[in-house]
Amino acid sequence: MENLQTSDSIFDLRGVSYTFAGKFTALRSIDLKIRAGERLAIVGTNGCGKSTLLHILGGLLFPTGGESLAFGHPLTEDGIQDASFMSFFRQRVGLLFQNSDAQLFCPTVLDEIAFGPLQLNCSEEEALEKSREMIKMLGLEKIAQRSPHQLSGGEKKKVALASMLAVNPDVLLLDEPTGGLDPRTQVWLVEILGELHSIGKTIITATHDLSILEEIADRAVVMEEGHTIVADRTPREILEAFDLLLQVNLIHEHVHHHEKLLHSHSHLHFFTHQHEHKPKE
Repeated sequence: MENLQTSDSIFDLRGVSYTFAGKFTALRSIDLKIRAGERLAIVGTNGCGKSTLLHILGGLLFPTGGESLAFGHPLTEDGIQDASFMSFFRQRVGLLFQNSDAQLFCPTVLDEIAFGPLQLNCSEEEALEKSREMIKMLGLEKIAQRSPHQLSGGEKKKVALASMLAVNPDVLLLDEPTGGLDPRTQVWLVEILGELHSIGKTIITATHDLSILEEIADRAVVMEEGHTIVADRTPREILEAFDLLLQVNLIHEHVHHHEKLLHSHSHLHFFTHQHEHKPKE
């Protein structure tokens, strides 16, 4: 569409709020701009609204308050029904769900990966070719003819990622992508995300895993349990902001007695420890 992306931001959220069933607040007064080529992490504990925010960016939910723009176009329920904008948007924005089972439904892995291209009017031959390319790229040859629901959690995550990449979106929305993965698969995924960013993809990752923050992002916004953004900084600045991390419940502090000293250290999820020594009263 010729008139889209006139803004310098891919996404522009202005005072966005979201309430489920008119009762339960998931987002409150979110202001957020995201530019092309950024690697952004949305950081917060479970239940703070990270997934809801990703679903609004992905056009699956729509604000109950405020305004959400994508490529300079209002991202509303009416707007997403516009055939030309929907085609434009769906080709450019891909979403990886936290639960891979929520987006896997085809008989085989090959069919699963070909499904997206088929919805974008590729011929069956073209869609299968794209599927085979993704299978080779992600090393899925041994499971190509298996049912996705017979796979391990890590294998399902790889298939879901391949399904999203098969339509070659410009923007990747990833909801807790390393959740439930073994260490080897987690390293594999982080490396894949690095390669995708190197070729210009915009990558937006919702996570509470601080151990990967500097590897997956150049910018991080922190959400609190009040369902709003409380910080927007570099990953290193976030990781060094111990009071902030305690405030939003991303680390917890233990206090131990060592003779005449109180020894307190803040536990980050697989990250580091902050030590303080105080005279014992």
